[in-house]
Amino acid sequence: MSVNKDERENLIKNATDKFARLLNSQLDRVDKINAAGDFIDYAKLDKIIIGICGGDGIGPMISSVSQSVLEYLLADEVKKGRVEFKIIDGLTIENRIEKNKPIPDDVLEELKSCHVILKGPMETPQAGDGRPNIESANVAMRKALDLFANVRPVKVPAQGIDWTFFRENTEGAYAVGSQGINVSDDLAIDFAVTTTEGTNRIARLAFEFAKNNNKDHVTIVTKANVIKTTDGKFLNICQNIAKEYPDIKTTDWIIDIMTADLINEKRRADFKVFILPNLYGDILTDEAAQMQGGVGTAGSANIGKKYAMFEAIHGTAPRMVASGRGQYADPCSMLRASKMLLDHIGYKEQAAKLERALDICMFEEKKLVMTSRDTGATCEQFGEYVKETILGL
Repeated sequence: MSVNKDERENLIKNATDKFARLLNSQLDRVDKINAAGDFIDYAKLDKIIIGICGGDGIGPMISSVSQSVLEYLLADEVKKGRVEFKIIDGLTIENRIEKNKPIPDDVLEELKSCHVILKGPMETPQAGDGRPNIESANVAMRKALDLFANVRPVKVPAQGIDWTFFRENTEGAYAVGSQGINVSDDLAIDFAVTTTEGTNRIARLAFEFAKNNNKDHVTIVTKANVIKTTDGKFLNICQNIAKEYPDIKTTDWIIDIMTADLINEKRRADFKVFILPNLYGDILTDEAAQMQGGVGTAGSANIGKKYAMFEAIHGTAPRMVASGRGQYADPCSMLRASKMLLDHIGYKEQAAKLERALDICMFEEKKLVMTSRDTGATCEQFGEYVKETILGL
């Protein structure tokens, strides 16, 4: 629909005013990033508080199983007062819609009272479904707690796959994902954001991980050949940091061919560690998890300097819940996330036991199989199987 000159000028003024507010908010965020201190040292804490957020759909079921396994592994630490579990119930879709916020203020304060959080999947209203257009709670949590690094490991030993993805978590196409501008009925614009320190810290975390875990190849994934400003900045910064790690091979790939080469049997075993902007990391890690056995098998860590959050990488499975099959949801993604949580807070021995037990239960013995239906085990039964396996280690 065409508009006259005065209407066009008014549309542009309204859009630029909103864009100015977005720029101010992002510049404020840059100031906060630059002022952030060092990473928290969990060994110096008198008590580590682990928050448990069930989420929506199948979330409460798989979260409760993971909590049970964590409590089993950390029973002695709980008795000593070194670890405390805290249940946080307010992140349900019903409460978020009622408060019309992705994270209600009182819930955010509860989250900030924890050091690490284990979180089930949460539902996000979609445009056109008649519900308030609130931001994803995942995205909001990553911003509020500055969880800048999304770390997702994927292993398929039989195929030589041992990948770790470092996805930038707070910028890119998701930074202002619910604050795009409808300039007119015919034109809508969203934004991607890249900052210097935001990219520096994800790149350095990935290279440090590679160095400390004997990973000899880091791959930077962008679309810098087309999205030259933001993706170009991300690529250039990562390449500059790579110069500080001369013993690590660094390559850069375009996202579309990278997506194809993950399933290239002749090439995929060469990859070890990936650094990606937000959107590409979201997509590529789901593809990688599917190769491991499905998104229900992969865990995810969201790391910041002060807080950390661990979660399944899949969604709430509304069809399973609607058909009465929620109790058959596969808890392995949350259990893998729990292993990452244990590692992060310094309980390496317990983390190794959980990882070994999961490998046995999922890939070796397979005494119980998850089928998402009554032809397989329930979520709770599988959790007990994991605990029994841990006991035998």
